[in-house]
Amino acid sequence: MELFHHKHPFPPFIPENATKLIVGTLPPPRFTKRQLREDDVDFCYGSGDGQLWIILDRIFNLGLKFENTPEAVEERKNFLRKRGIGICDVVESSRREKIDASDLGMQKVQLRDMIGILKEHPKVETLLFTGGNSKNGPEYFFRKYLKESDHDIKLKVVSKKSPRIHQFVLDGRLIKTVSLIAPSGAANIAVGSSQLYKDLKKKNPEFNTLDFRVLQYREFF
Repeated sequence: MELFHHKHPFPPFIPENATKLIVGTLPPPRFTKRQLREDDVDFCYGSGDGQLWIILDRIFNLGLKFENTPEAVEERKNFLRKRGIGICDVVESSRREKIDASDLGMQKVQLRDMIGILKEHPKVETLLFTGGNSKNGPEYFFRKYLKESDHDIKLKVVSKKSPRIHQFVLDGRLIKTVSLIAPSGAANIAVGSSQLYKDLKKKNPEFNTLDFRVLQYREFF
């Protein structure tokens, strides 16, 4: 059986002033196949099912368009340039038996040269992983990349409580990594089981999993 070649449809988007990089895995396969929906934005994290831009829209009060138009893409790029934030997913491509967006379904994964990219962008001091160290998550792949590359770099724990924070040194430069809750519906179970979420929901029954992410992301963006 021939496996679907799930190639990343977008090159890294890193403004020259970027001090932070958002690091995920791959957008849904329909972005690679160029079969976008009306509510998809043709850019990183543009899936109509994703929550990253909804979260950022709420934090920064951006009034973003959520539609398949060039204007919607430009709005996002302008925001990233203005705030000095880049997007550079860790996965270049993978193969899939089942054509879906699950991280676990990725096989024969090719990773991007993250250290090479960081060397090209000396102002970057924070990597914001949109997901943790569970199998095939962004932090998991970044660790795998470090282990398999020639760079003698180790992640050192700064904080074990969620979101977990690590740091590493690259050519004398300290870089911090933050493992945020994934901005996808699949991570809602993990959010729901968090004690902090339960406590906040008890105080305010209207409080939901999106509110929880907004609260967490706000601190790091």
